[in-house]
Amino acid sequence: MEERSREFLFVEEDFNALRALVRHHTGINLSEAKRELVYGRLSRRLRMLGLRSFGEYRALLADEPEGREFVEFCNAITTNLTSFFREAHHFEYLREQVLVPLASRPAGQRLRIWSAGCSTGEEPYSIAMTVREAVREPNRHDIKILATDLDSDVLARGRTGAYAEDRIRGLSRARIDRFFREAPQGGAARFAVTPDLQELITFNQLNLMNELPMRGPFDVIFCRNVVIYFDKDTQRDLFKRYAQVQRPGDILFLGHSESMFKVSDAYTLMGRSIYRRNDS
Repeated sequence: MEERSREFLFVEEDFNALRALVRHHTGINLSEAKRELVYGRLSRRLRMLGLRSFGEYRALLADEPEGREFVEFCNAITTNLTSFFREAHHFEYLREQVLVPLASRPAGQRLRIWSAGCSTGEEPYSIAMTVREAVREPNRHDIKILATDLDSDVLARGRTGAYAEDRIRGLSRARIDRFFREAPQGGAARFAVTPDLQELITFNQLNLMNELPMRGPFDVIFCRNVVIYFDKDTQRDLFKRYAQVQRPGDILFLGHSESMFKVSDAYTLMGRSIYRRNDS
């Protein structure tokens, strides 16, 4: 697209400076192919702020590096594509290899599951549904799910647990009847998750580029379709920190197009993007 046909001036210096900022603060490595994505998503911010160019927007970010607009900037760039029970075999593994054995053990067992990059909440609520289905008396045990994301907007939506009808369309009628209640909003059909799912989950904002504030250990980590946006050095550092909050035998799920090959030797591939923490 020629510059004269754009609504906002967007030169090479703008793109390079913005993607450097994104990489430094989020770990996301934006290739040249993402130029139009950056322009399209950030143009909305420029319109809202009444700015005339990306140069003005960069100056605003520089003036308030920890301000509200920096949060909006990160939110705009972050990709949030998710659905309930995406990559269903991971939830089947969670059920059969983790939850069913737990259900037969004496009361008081501790289980911690982390959904890293939880987006609007479909993943952690899918985990919670799997817990409720597999462990008939979950309150006999100490089961908690941590859901984190960099994007504060999607976290807020996840906390509410309310979804448009098209978002739950792929779920079985049995799951919809058991875990959702119709909650119309503005004349549109919306469905809210039941309190017994919400009580299992804590939503917190977290930048995976920073030191992890929690000590773990996490029996299971879901980090799917997240590291695909990171370069190899960032992936190595993140997997090292994951290994520090997991014990030998604990499970890490990655996305179908992600791999630890030549990146980390702390985990062993169990099949279909399922990894087990190695002995130290």
